[in-house]
Amino acid sequence: MGRLQLFEIRLSHGRAVYSPGEPLAGAVCVRLSAPLPFRAIRVTCTGSCGVSNKVNDASWVVEESYFNSSLSLADKGSLPAGEHTFPFQFLLPATAPTSFEGHFGKIIHQLRASIDTPRFSKDHRCSLVFCILSPLNLNSIPDIEHPNVATATKKFSYKLVKTGSVVLTASTDLRGYVVGQVMRLQVDINNQSGKDTGPVVASLLQKVSYKAKRWIYDVRTVAEVEGAGAKAWQHSEWQEQILVPMLAQSALPGCSLIHVDYYLQVYLKAPEATVTLPVFIGNIAVNYVPPSPLRAQVVPSAPPQEDMEGVGAASGTDPVAPSRMEVHSPAPSSCSPGAPAPRAQDRSPATAPLCIPTGATVPCFKDFPAASPPVLPPEYSYPREAPPSYEQSCGCVEPGPSLRS
Repeated sequence: MGRLQLFEIRLSHGRAVYSPGEPLAGAVCVRLSAPLPFRAIRVTCTGSCGVSNKVNDASWVVEESYFNSSLSLADKGSLPAGEHTFPFQFLLPATAPTSFEGHFGKIIHQLRASIDTPRFSKDHRCSLVFCILSPLNLNSIPDIEHPNVATATKKFSYKLVKTGSVVLTASTDLRGYVVGQVMRLQVDINNQSGKDTGPVVASLLQKVSYKAKRWIYDVRTVAEVEGAGAKAWQHSEWQEQILVPMLAQSALPGCSLIHVDYYLQVYLKAPEATVTLPVFIGNIAVNYVPPSPLRAQVVPSAPPQEDMEGVGAASGTDPVAPSRMEVHSPAPSSCSPGAPAPRAQDRSPATAPLCIPTGATVPCFKDFPAASPPVLPPEYSYPREAPPSYEQSCGCVEPGPSLRS
């Protein structure tokens, strides 16, 4: 690097995650082995979103900017050899959307610093990406605490001359969950035929919609569980628990180019029948009440050992741990804490093409971008049509074709 030995941006207290409307403070640090003449030293804070038509392509087809602020840290002069620190502070906009990164686009917030040198000399630049988290409060969504229920009836023929039908009903205890919460699923199969049904599969799907010149859908299976079907002329009930893995929040308030939706799809393999339940993934749990300082002092952090043994003996299973669950991708999401309710977004037309990359993952940030590589899900055969919108699933508009053919 010649005379410039160090040129970097440091955030106060080593922070990486900020909230909208919060001040962002830091410093530009420079270390020189010899004097360096300069025309200006600047730092810029930006937030923007870009969407492409190709996977992992940084040549954006559509872009939108959320903020762009610059500060001049020093004007024309010469820096002597040694270490120099230039502090700065920006006020982040209250409307800044949550950071997000996907295969066809990203919402990125970053700092850029530059040292402009005299003519014919090399300018120096550095940058630092930080995360903004605008949390989704599930309690702000209407009817979020109500059970989620959907039913499908399949009529079919068997043994050439006989006909029958199967009624598939799926329900969850809530309509919204936070990462690490248990989603309680119940599936009822009423087999009104003389033929056994195939097994039933429940899949948690993530659909990311990108608004470029055309709508692009990126759909992947996040978690999947499988249960037994129903015997001929029998009614069966299947209860399962799905632990919500690390995921980006539903919706991205403040961004008009990227939308995130989640669906629980329950699929009966034979005869083929499918029901789809829209669900929200947020950051503040349904009916969550922060504990008071007094209760925090009185309530023990864990139940007595004898109570835990009693619970285990009574149930025979861990009341929280899901069984037979396959998590395809434990590491996705944007940064995630009190955000406004998701607004009704302009949905894409039902005929928009579906573009699916194999082995898709969405980077997840919790407190800082994860250092470990994400676990890629196995190849998965997706349908040509994307899941219905939340409004379609609730019956507000005519539903589109099902996910399974």
